[in-house]
Amino acid sequence: MEEEQQHPQANKDNATLDMLLGTEPSDRGLAELGRLIIRYRDFPGAKEIKKKLQTLLAQWKLSEETLFEKTRAIHSQGTVYRSREGDQEDWF
Repeated sequence: MEEEQQHPQANKDNATLDMLLGTEPSDRGLAELGRLIIRYRDFPGAKEIKKKLQTLLAQWKLSEETLFEKTRAIHSQGTVYRSREGDQEDWF
């Protein structure tokens, strides 16, 4: 039996999900949801975060397949993670 692990980004990711819950989907929100689903897909643990991911998918009436179709289109534009000041990506 695998021991449940705490992801090093769990606190930050939980805060992101709490912010997204109760909002309407935006390009940034869809990209964040897709990113977090991928991050936690095979992670052993983070049950609370995984539950919030599924809740958000249901709230936004999306399947994972539909979400990833939308996020591929968003990322093809290449602007969702750009800062307002220019070309630097905001996760640096």
